[in-house]
Amino acid sequence: MIRVGIVDDHAIVRAGLKQFFSEQVDLRVTGEASNGSEALDLVRKDEVDVLVMDLSMPDQSGVDALIAIKARRPDMPVLILSGFPESHYATTLLRQGASGYLNKECDPEEIVKAIRTVRLGRRYITPAVAELLADGLGKDPDKLLHEQLSERELQVFLHLAKGETVGHIADGMSLSVKTVSTYRSRIMEKMKLASNSDLTYYAMKSGLIQ
Repeated sequence: MIRVGIVDDHAIVRAGLKQFFSEQVDLRVTGEASNGSEALDLVRKDEVDVLVMDLSMPDQSGVDALIAIKARRPDMPVLILSGFPESHYATTLLRQGASGYLNKECDPEEIVKAIRTVRLGRRYITPAVAELLADGLGKDPDKLLHEQLSERELQVFLHLAKGETVGHIADGMSLSVKTVSTYRSRIMEKMKLASNSDLTYYAMKSGLIQ
């Protein structure tokens, strides 16, 4: 029996997935969470074998939640189920430790197949994600800019793009203001952008924030 945890801030989505998983003889939903903090609690309590997690959550981004979960339990399979297209996040999250990435428009049967795959310690790579990994997101250089960032830089980038101040980011990430400012400078240099407004525009255009 595979114990599944569902992480999504929409109760109706959790209910739908729970109902579908209950129809599978080898799956049992043993935990639900509506945000990253609750997801980390599930991991701490050792209540699940696989996490099925959305990216958009109220308290922190899916990227932050994934990093926190993998820091606590490096062996925990985390399957990302997101409304964002694969091209926006898949390769970044796989690099950060996700075991697979599925778009919410996929067939429900594929979610079950992915859960069974990642439970065995393997990654679940869809043909679309495999193509991205092989092609480096195609020939559009703009799509590669945020892929060049380290995990910390990506975290800071997403916070800046949402309009947060350097001081607020420093408090939230337990870093000094000077350190966050250094990350900001590196991000600007790597992405060839000049202002926070440019970061926000890039993130919105690329579908990284809503």
